[in-house]
Amino acid sequence: MGNRGMEDLIPLINKLQDAFSSIGQSCNLDLPQIAVVGGQSAGKSSVLENFVGRDFLPRGSGIVTRRPLILQLVNNKAEYAEFLHCKGRKFVDFDEVRQEIEAETDRITGSNKGISPIPINLRVYSPHVLNLTLIDLPGMTKVAVGDQPPDIEHQIRDMIMQFISRESCLILAVTPANTDLANSDALKVAKEVDPQGLRTIGVITKLDLMDEGTDARDILENKLLPLRRGYIGVVNRSQKDIDGRKDIRAALAAERKFFLSHPSYRHMAERMGTPHLQKALNQQLTNHIRDTLPGLRSKLQSQLLSLEKEVEEYKNFRPDDPTRKTKALLQMVQQFGVDFEKCIEGSGDQVDTAELSGGARINRIFHERFPFELVKIVFDEKELRREISHAIKNVHGVRTGLFTPDLAFETIVKKQIRKLKEPSLKCVDLVVSELTTLVRKSANKLGSYPRLREETERIVTTYVRERENKTKDQVLLLIDIELSYINTNHEDFIGFANAQQRNIVNKKRAIPNQVIRKGWLTLNISIMKGGSKEYWFILTAESLSWYKDEEEKEKKYMLPLDNLKLRDVEKGFMSTKHIFAIFNTEQRNVYKDLRQIELACDLQEDMDSWKASFLRAGVYPEKDQVESEEAAPADTFSMDPQLERQVETIRNLVDSYIGIVNKTIRDLMPKTIMHLMINGAKDFIHSELLAYLYSSGDQNSLMEESADQAQRRDEMLRMYHAIKEALSIIGDISTSTVSTPAPPPVNDTWIPETSPTPQRRPPTSAPPPSRPPVLSLPVLSAWFLLIVLTYPFSFIISLWLWVCLTFVSHYFSSYSRRPPGAPNRPTIIRPAEPSLLD
Repeated sequence: MGNRGMEDLIPLINKLQDAFSSIGQSCNLDLPQIAVVGGQSAGKSSVLENFVGRDFLPRGSGIVTRRPLILQLVNNKAEYAEFLHCKGRKFVDFDEVRQEIEAETDRITGSNKGISPIPINLRVYSPHVLNLTLIDLPGMTKVAVGDQPPDIEHQIRDMIMQFISRESCLILAVTPANTDLANSDALKVAKEVDPQGLRTIGVITKLDLMDEGTDARDILENKLLPLRRGYIGVVNRSQKDIDGRKDIRAALAAERKFFLSHPSYRHMAERMGTPHLQKALNQQLTNHIRDTLPGLRSKLQSQLLSLEKEVEEYKNFRPDDPTRKTKALLQMVQQFGVDFEKCIEGSGDQVDTAELSGGARINRIFHERFPFELVKIVFDEKELRREISHAIKNVHGVRTGLFTPDLAFETIVKKQIRKLKEPSLKCVDLVVSELTTLVRKSANKLGSYPRLREETERIVTTYVRERENKTKDQVLLLIDIELSYINTNHEDFIGFANAQQRNIVNKKRAIPNQVIRKGWLTLNISIMKGGSKEYWFILTAESLSWYKDEEEKEKKYMLPLDNLKLRDVEKGFMSTKHIFAIFNTEQRNVYKDLRQIELACDLQEDMDSWKASFLRAGVYPEKDQVESEEAAPADTFSMDPQLERQVETIRNLVDSYIGIVNKTIRDLMPKTIMHLMINGAKDFIHSELLAYLYSSGDQNSLMEESADQAQRRDEMLRMYHAIKEALSIIGDISTSTVSTPAPPPVNDTWIPETSPTPQRRPPTSAPPPSRPPVLSLPVLSAWFLLIVLTYPFSFIISLWLWVCLTFVSHYFSSYSRRPPGAPNRPTIIRPAEPSLLD
C-alpha cells in the first residue's frame, strides 16, 4: 500500500470505533467505514461470511439483520472473535458467535422481528482476512411482520441514512443479478446521498441464478448501467449449500471455477469474486481514510483540546500512588472553601443570570426583608395610642397628673423595643437557611466522593447551627442592651419641648417628587373592567403612577399616597404570580370604582423589593388584628384635652426614640450576623474543616470514589489516550503515499432520482454568440445587376464593387465556420479518439 503507516490505518479506525462505542458516543467523529446496503435476501450476509471464511451470521426468512453489525476484520495469525459487549471473552467457535449475535439482538429488539439502531460491535481476527471495517445494515423491506411497526420501511431507511449520509462512509450497494438493476433499492439510496458516485461500489450477487441464455456481462464491464467505481460480481452459496453446511473455502473455490469457466465472464475472472472484492475494498477504504486524514486530524485535535479541560485532574492519575487520596482530599477541601467564599462574596465567573443566589440573597434579607419586618411592628397607630393612654392613667393612679410622666414613656418604649426580638431572630433564621443551601451547593463538586461530600456537609452545617445559637444570643443581648438604658440625650432624639410641637401623624415625607422605584407590575382587574395588564410603574415620595410602557409618554393614572396601606393577597388557583394590594384607610375608592388595586410580580424577591420601596415612601402594611376594640368598655377612652395632649407628646417621643433604635438595630444586625456566622463559617472551612474530616473516620473510606465517577474517569482517560494515540499514528503516516485516484464520472442518469430534495443540476450552457450575417453569392449577383441597370454609365465602378463584395462574402463565410475565439489559421480535422467506455 505504500508504507507501514497506511497498513495501520484501518486497525487505528477500529480502535477508535471501539473506544467511542464503549463509551456510548461517537466523539462527533465520522470514522471511515464501509456500509453494506441492499434489499432483503440480496446476499449481504453471505458476502460478509465469504470475507471471513466462516458461518457466523444469523439465517432465516424475513428480516434477519435487525441491528447494525459493525464488523471489524483484522489480519492475525490466530483465528477468533470478540464482542465489545463481552469484554475479555474470545469466541473460537463461530456457532457461538451466531448465537451471541441473536441473543444480543433479542435483548434490545425482542424476539418478534423488532429493529433497533443500536449497533453490535464484532471484531474477527483471522489469517484469511484483510483489514476491513464493514457495517451490515438491515435489509430494506416494505411489509411489516411480527412486532414491527407499520412504518418499518421508513424506520429502516432512516437507520441506513444515518450511516451512509456521512461523507466518510463508503457504500457497498449489493444487488442480486436475477432482479432488475435499474430498480435496485441499494443504488437508489446511494444516489440520494452520493449523487456523484464518489463513495458507491456496486456488487452483483447470484450470478449463477440467472436464466439460461442471459448474463450480466455488460453490467460487470460497466457498459450497460455504468457506475463511477464499477461493479464486482460474486457467487455466494445457495440455500441448499448453507443447509448442507458446505464449507466456505469450497464455496470460494467453486466461485473461482464459475468465473473461469463461464464464457461471458472468463475474460474478467481476475476482477471478479470475493477475494478480489475484499482486496478492492481494503484498497479503497485505505485510500478513503488517507483522503479524509486532514479533516480527521483536525477533528481529533479539537476533541483533544476539549477533553484536556475535562481530564485535567485525571490525566496524571496513578492508582498505585500512596499519596493520591491525601492530595485529592486537600484539593477537594480547598476547592470547597473557594467555592463557598465565591458564593458569599460574589465573583465574575459563572454568574447566575436566572435568579438571586448566595450573597445576593443574604443582602436582600439584610436590606429589604429585615427592614420590612421592623416597620410592620410599629405602625398600628390606634393600638399604640390606647396603650399610651392606659400607661399615663396607671402611672397617675387616683391622682390627676399635671405633667407628662417619664415612666409612661419608658414603659411604652421598652414594650416596642421588645417587639424587635421576633423579626431579629427571624432574620437570623433566614440567613441560616441560605447558608445551608450554599453549603449544599458548594459541596456538589465533591460528588466524586460521596462519603466526603456527606461528611463535609454534616460538619459545616453543624458548625453553622452552633454559630446560629451564639448569633441569636448576641442579637437578644443587643435588644437587652437597648432595654437597659433609654438614652433621652441622644442627638437625634426630639425631646419633650419639640414633641409637643410636632404632629407625628402628618410627618413630613421624603423630598417631594423624588423617584423611589421604577419597574413593570401587573395590574389585576376583572375581565369586565379590562382584565389584567402589565404597566410601567413609577413610585415617588408622593404618588404612584403607571404608564403604557417605559417610554413614559402615555400616563394611565396617578394615585396619591395619602392614607394608603398595603396588604398581602393570596394567589389564585391557577396563578403563579405573587400579589399584594393597595387600599385607602378611609374606605375611599382607590382607582375608578375599586376600593383596592392588586399588583402582581413574577418573583417573591420582586414583591419584597416593591414592599420595601413603598415603606420608604411612607406606605405601610396593614396589621392583622382582631377587631375587638368596638367591644371595649367606654371608660377606656377619655375626652380629657390634657390627657390627649400628653398622649400626643409621648406618641411623638416614642416614635422618635423607636426610630433611633430601629436605625441602630438595622445597622448592627448585618454586622453581627456577618461576624459571628458568615465570616466564622468561612474561617472554619479554611482552617478547621480538614482537621475535622481527618478525625471523622478512616481516610480510605472517606475518599472512596463512586462507581459512576470511577467509570467516567476510566472512560475519559481511555478516550483521551485513544485520541492521543490516533494523532501520533496519523502524524507518522507519510502524506506522500500514492493512492489510486477516483475514476472519472460516468452517465448514471439511469438511476431514478428519489431524493426528497432534488439535486441541483448544472446550469445549461449559454447559447453561442451570434455570427455576423453571411453574404451569399446570389445576393451579391442581385446587387450587381441592380447597380448596372440603375447606373449603366458606371460599369467599371460596378465591376469593382462586385470584386470587393465577393471578397467580403468569402471572409465572413470562413469566419462563420470557425468556433468563437479560434485563431485565424486553417482548422486541422483529426479523427475522434475512442471513449473510455468503448
